[in-house]
Amino acid sequence: MNDEEVYSEMNKMVAFIRQEAQEKALEIKVKADEEFNIEKAKLVRQESINVEAQFQRKVKQAEVKQRIMTSTLINKSRLQVLQARQEMLDTVFSDAQEQLAKVPEDAEKYKQLLATSLNDRRVNVRGRKADLELIKEAVVLAVEVYKKRGKDIVATVVEDSPLSDTVLGGVRVSAFNDRISVDNTLQARLDLSSDHMLPQLRDIIFGQSPNRRFFN
Repeated sequence: MNDEEVYSEMNKMVAFIRQEAQEKALEIKVKADEEFNIEKAKLVRQESINVEAQFQRKVKQAEVKQRIMTSTLINKSRLQVLQARQEMLDTVFSDAQEQLAKVPEDAEKYKQLLATSLNDRRVNVRGRKADLELIKEAVVLAVEVYKKRGKDIVATVVEDSPLSDTVLGGVRVSAFNDRISVDNTLQARLDLSSDHMLPQLRDIIFGQSPNRRFFN
């Protein structure tokens, strides 16, 4: 084999080796690209899952915050309504108190009212100092009324310890050496009526509550 043939064979071998190297390099590149794409897809998918989880977490936080805010506003509104209702009821009772303060102005009717407070056989009667004369007249009237009904009563007007002038009117009646006492002042009657009539008064002013299950 001469030099030319040797050179030709060497060129063929180099070409073959180069071809093998190129094919191998291409194969490695293709495989590397596939692995890169697979890893990239994994990363993208994982990141998408993380983003979705974070989004859902923020949505839940926003929902909880919204529920808390709504509940707070509802409770605040309820408190405002309750406060407004109470203020209205206080106004009603205040007006009633003002009207009761005018009751003693009609002496005859006031005397009749005082007489109805005396219904025991032997009682001590206390009232305001300004009402003592009317109370004495009421005692006489009560004695006459009950005597006609066949019942004798003895009522003593206590003058040395009258009720305070801040009392609206009416009397306090006691018996058995003051061991038993009944408050028949106008304020006490108003307070008693207020307690008994408060549910009905609420229904009249505000209407019946839709949440109320039982009625008297």
